[in-house]
Amino acid sequence: MLDPRIRTHLDSAAVAHLATVLPDGSPHSVPLWVGTRGDHIVFLTGPESRKARNLRRDPRVALSLTALDNPFLPVIVRGRVVEWLEGDEAWEIIDRVAMKYIGAPYDRSQHRVVAVVEADRQTIGVS
Repeated sequence: MLDPRIRTHLDSAAVAHLATVLPDGSPHSVPLWVGTRGDHIVFLTGPESRKARNLRRDPRVALSLTALDNPFLPVIVRGRVVEWLEGDEAWEIIDRVAMKYIGAPYDRSQHRVVAVVEADRQTIGVS
């Protein structure tokens, strides 16, 4: 279950950073848009992006972001991708997330999928 305080930050327009594991075991980190769906975290990506390939091989993730109203307040989530969404179901989420960040639906000329993340550990602040 997502902590309501964490959900507040994930549902804001704060940009998150996603860390995945490369094939050689080294970290790969990228900024991305995030949102929520029920008790899960969602983000969009290209189906053949480096992060998607990493996550299909090893579904573990670490997400971090800072509160929009306090850049010194870290929000950190560790978990794993438990589902991949495509088609209409994915585009509904993609457009909702895009509206939050850019105020418009996402460009349909690009093929996108949605990763659904289940949080294992959630923290706010330094711990």
